[in-house]
Amino acid sequence: MIFQASAGREADFLLITGDEWADHPAFGAAVIARVLEAEDFSVAYLSRPQWKGVPPLDGIPRPRLAGLVTAGSLDSMVANYTAAKKRRAEGGHIPDRACIVYTGLLKTAFPGLPVILGGLEASLRRFAHYDYWEDKVRRPMLMDTGADALVYGMGERAVRELARQLSKGEPLYTRGVCVMADKAPQDAVMLPSFETVAKDRRAYAKAVMLEHREHDPVRGRTLCQPAGKKFLVCAPPALPLTTAELDFAAELPFTREPAVKAAEEVRFSLIHNRGCFGGCNFCSLAFHQGRTVTARSHASLLREAEGLTKLPGFKGYIHDVGGPTANFRRPACKKQTQSGSCADRQCLTPKPCPALDASHEDYLALLRKLRALPGVKKVFIRSGIRYDFLLLDQSGRFMEELVSHHISGQLKVAPEHCQDHVLDLMGKPRFSAFRAFAKRYETQNLKAGKKQFLVPYLISSHPGSRLEDAVELALTLKKMGRRPEQVQDFYPTPGTISTCMYHTGLDPRTMKPVFTAKSPHEKAMQRALLQWFLPQNRKLAAEGLRLAGRPDLIPVLLGPFKRVKRK
Repeated sequence: MIFQASAGREADFLLITGDEWADHPAFGAAVIARVLEAEDFSVAYLSRPQWKGVPPLDGIPRPRLAGLVTAGSLDSMVANYTAAKKRRAEGGHIPDRACIVYTGLLKTAFPGLPVILGGLEASLRRFAHYDYWEDKVRRPMLMDTGADALVYGMGERAVRELARQLSKGEPLYTRGVCVMADKAPQDAVMLPSFETVAKDRRAYAKAVMLEHREHDPVRGRTLCQPAGKKFLVCAPPALPLTTAELDFAAELPFTREPAVKAAEEVRFSLIHNRGCFGGCNFCSLAFHQGRTVTARSHASLLREAEGLTKLPGFKGYIHDVGGPTANFRRPACKKQTQSGSCADRQCLTPKPCPALDASHEDYLALLRKLRALPGVKKVFIRSGIRYDFLLLDQSGRFMEELVSHHISGQLKVAPEHCQDHVLDLMGKPRFSAFRAFAKRYETQNLKAGKKQFLVPYLISSHPGSRLEDAVELALTLKKMGRRPEQVQDFYPTPGTISTCMYHTGLDPRTMKPVFTAKSPHEKAMQRALLQWFLPQNRKLAAEGLRLAGRPDLIPVLLGPFKRVKRK
């Protein structure tokens, strides 16, 4: 489907996205389009174009300045395939490696047209990267697509500057942007070449760690990676938007029409922050949005909430007031704003930094104001909450009001595992923090006279987890009386530290060896052990217990097997 925002004008940009079009501030493509329109550029939008059969861009006028390409909210390979590399039943709406395909459509239809990549797929594949689906290291995304520039991370600042450069015929380059060059800049930090990291796993691990350390808007430096006869030049990250700039972007004239299911799910939700200093190694947020948290003002969010109450279909419930991590409202500490995030330590793990500001008062004040709005019955929090960060809030007021006002029957949290050595590799808090939180949560629910459940998210087969670790997790969960519904096989997505561990067998932070379960059968056994109570998992779980040297636990976890009489 194609949309023309500025009727009667030639389009300056043609934006192609792999998502169904949703004119809502939760969707990056819509935000970029609205930001460009606010700069008086005209944008045509093309969502999920056909890429097979008839020429898909026939009849579409050539844009004046450039084509913009995003695979959408997910990497297209993640969107199309499960962690077991099986085609998703709901997949197939976008092509595999969508950035490559969509760039090809533009280059074929409009020879010589500049093409700029953006979004998660491009951002996480900006350097030479391990590709789980091909089990090899692929070239930087700009080389595979032939695009002219790549915007990584949050793109409002970069895309405005690129639009200005395009309109004036200037070279494309600014903060938050990667380009290919014929030679390396003199001031750049050199990464091992694509050819080196493709064959040398230690070099790949060192490159990944350097890329993550330099991904900081304050202290980050220009990075350069040779590939063939060219050089990938990656400028330092764009500076985070200020509160005023976040407010401006969120309050652009989005229609919020529920044209697609994904938009319907967030239609009555508010996004109050960006960035995450949580530091989970399997998560792409730190390498995309960055570790510096910025937040919108109360006034802006209240205006947006008042607007929600006037939308058709609003029944008094704000479904979420969240973001990457719901209970982060400011940078982790004062030093982070002035000097950048620490290069060699995380804010919360393995132990919380003493400089961490754990006050929840500003978030709590915002929630109270939203609850008091006329027409609002309930304000829920459905985005993830860092329970270890919540435990650092000594006042206890946020926990009390969270339980009393902001949970819709169940609270989802993510302990992920119980074994400390696995949690250290994940970048997650020790399991003792989850036990402490679960106890406080139960106590607070009893005090409030509520019966609300705690739903733990778990990851099986993360690097470092052996069968015996899955056994210990199963036992721990059984002793706690928990039967987890949310279990995800570890998915090696591009760009993360955990994916580097999976590919190299090394922890890039220490260069020490890391065990990784790669056999589909072993991964299936680990997952079955985490959901031992499901009848279809009994056989695999029993096999896992035997291989882990714990057949004595078969009756403990699984109970007696019934003998089947043969006819």
